[in-house]
Amino acid sequence: MKRKPTHRPTDSELAILNVLWRRGPSTVREVQTELQQREATGYTTVLKLLQIMTEKHLVERDESQRAHVYQARESEQATQRHLIGDLLDRAFDGSAAKLVMQALSTRPASDQEMTEIRKLLDSASDPTAGEKP
Repeated sequence: MKRKPTHRPTDSELAILNVLWRRGPSTVREVQTELQQREATGYTTVLKLLQIMTEKHLVERDESQRAHVYQARESEQATQRHLIGDLLDRAFDGSAAKLVMQALSTRPASDQEMTEIRKLLDSASDPTAGEKP
């Protein structure tokens, strides 16, 4: 079953979304200041990207104040699910197992991450998981 097409954020748009997910609703200046800590980023560049992201429905703009405030339209998890679903379809022929094996062979997981992965696998394979006794 095909997913409804969504606007896939670019790398620059994802950087802005990460700021908005961390900070919550923010002005262009606040986003630019945080991005500036990692890489030289101009105010007008961030403003233009946020305008494009508004058109793509990636962010919402609150125009009720002099300085417009932007916030992500979807949660970080929802965006990640869309991106992973798209990647699964395009690169892994829909196989979650292939994706996980490639991910773990590319960058090893920490002990804590492996524990979380095992719990997830156990709950996914146990049909009684989540049932009340």
